[in-house]
Amino acid sequence: MTKLLEGKVALITGAGRGIGREHALMMAEQGAKIVVNDLGGDAAGGGEDLTPAQDVVAEIEAMGGDAVVNGGNVAIFDDAKAMIDQALDSFGDLNIVVNNAGILRDRMLFSMSEEDWDSIMAVHLKGTFGPAHHASSYWRAKAKAGDEVYGRIINTASPSGIYGNIGQTNYGAAKAGIAAFSIIAAQELIKYGVTVNCIAPGAISRMTAALSGGMDAIPEERLEAMSPRWIALIVTWLASPEAANVTGRVFDVRGENLAIVEGWHIGPGAKQPDDPTQLGPVVAELMAQARGNADMSGNDAYGAGFPQKEI
Repeated sequence: MTKLLEGKVALITGAGRGIGREHALMMAEQGAKIVVNDLGGDAAGGGEDLTPAQDVVAEIEAMGGDAVVNGGNVAIFDDAKAMIDQALDSFGDLNIVVNNAGILRDRMLFSMSEEDWDSIMAVHLKGTFGPAHHASSYWRAKAKAGDEVYGRIINTASPSGIYGNIGQTNYGAAKAGIAAFSIIAAQELIKYGVTVNCIAPGAISRMTAALSGGMDAIPEERLEAMSPRWIALIVTWLASPEAANVTGRVFDVRGENLAIVEGWHIGPGAKQPDDPTQLGPVVAELMAQARGNADMSGNDAYGAGFPQKEI
């Protein structure tokens, strides 16, 4: 049977555990050669340990695949460049970049430190920009030289960024930024033969299990229903030739459920009076007509006509 990614080369960041590990294993099963990047830090971004990445490489090699370890920090621009260079040096090309690395520093806004904010922005936003920048520069140069380009970038947002979640102004802002980054990058890179898509996944991993009391507290059927492996299905497909005409999209994926997230659209409108004291009734009418914000499931948290305080 033909494999979806036969002969392709993929860089996957944060691939030592959880969702990234499943991406790496499934893409390897489908024939891709993998650069397994993982700094090996804890869920908050502290420490370094190559063991998780080495373990994933060993699993891939045991199934007959090809993979190499990369311990670079996605938040360091030169490290991101080194990841692309390692793919080229090891396997002769680069076709796929999956920006998956992430950390959590959850705090309410009034309790959040500058470091909590900056570390999330560095790992998530800059950590998406760096590999994507260096990979797209490589693909653009190939295209300008007249060579055929096969490029796929798949970024990782979150329901927290797409819909909003209490305690995650830093994480949600970064993830919303990644979704916007993906849509714009898709517009910029399509002429070079590169697609850019984004996922907003929900899964049980070491980063999310603590919210439910740890892995041991979660029933086995729930672990299976929300396994990170489900996320790897759409990511592997988006990396394949079958997805050549899919770009600039954000996919909400949780277990078996897959949906396309429909982005910001302008809602009801009105003419402003030239006097702020007369704006109250105008805004009240707009509020009555407008669709409510989404909850974390992506559905309306409240209906049209609810007062703003109901958010």
